[in-house]
Amino acid sequence: MSGNKLKYILVAVFAALMVWFVKDAFTQPGVQDLSGDFEEVALYRNENNTGPIQRIYAVTASDSLWDQMQQYGDFMPHTKYGTTKVYFFLEGQPTPKQVFPGAQNFDAQFQPHCLAKYEKDAMGQVSLVKRPFAR
Repeated sequence: MSGNKLKYILVAVFAALMVWFVKDAFTQPGVQDLSGDFEEVALYRNENNTGPIQRIYAVTASDSLWDQMQQYGDFMPHTKYGTTKVYFFLEGQPTPKQVFPGAQNFDAQFQPHCLAKYEKDAMGQVSLVKRPFAR
């Protein structure tokens, strides 16, 4: 009897752990949990899978919530030795529909509308630079 009891206890513990793991996997925080109504409008990712991966995003936000922008950038994918850049624009303002690699990542006509730039470099250093004209 005690052997059966131990088996049922172990099965119950295993089932409880599995339920906990699955629940935890499906309830991780993400960009959908941030305030600011972020919407990705443009994405560039180079096709180089053997070297540094470069990701560039253009994102609209409903307000200039700097801490939320920082968190949004932190949620974006990043590859070791790669770079991730996120440009934030105010919702309803002109926003680039295409981003590309290089020194300037979108058409210059959109520069005055850019609120901030989040960047995670190849060494994992993070920066959020607010544009001087941003409120």
